[in-house]
Amino acid sequence: MAITVVDLAFCPMKATVTDHRCDVAVLHLKGELDAETSAKLRSTLADLLERPVPRIVVDLTDLKFCDSVGLSAFITSKQVITARGGWLSFAGANPFLVRLLETVGLSRYFAIFPEVDDAIAASQL
Repeated sequence: MAITVVDLAFCPMKATVTDHRCDVAVLHLKGELDAETSAKLRSTLADLLERPVPRIVVDLTDLKFCDSVGLSAFITSKQVITARGGWLSFAGANPFLVRLLETVGLSRYFAIFPEVDDAIAASQL
């Protein structure tokens, strides 16, 4: 299991990528995703998009806040991922993030799972 860590010490968000299988990457986010941190998120997602068929679970368990700039990074990435035959799903969202995703209509666009393991298991179906 390879781990890539992107240190965002100057920002209130950290991102860690863990490969759970040869074809599924889990992007763990911690802190706040906003205009200040979205560039680093986009960079991390761009690295994951280099994979032939990107399959990404975004672990939102430790993400406390996300604004529209952060959401747009996910939307843009999902469009590229889908075009390449991959997928991007969310796991572990707190009630604020679930409500946010539902309010802006993204709960119909992204699969949302209670736990990372649930998202990984669903990818094996």
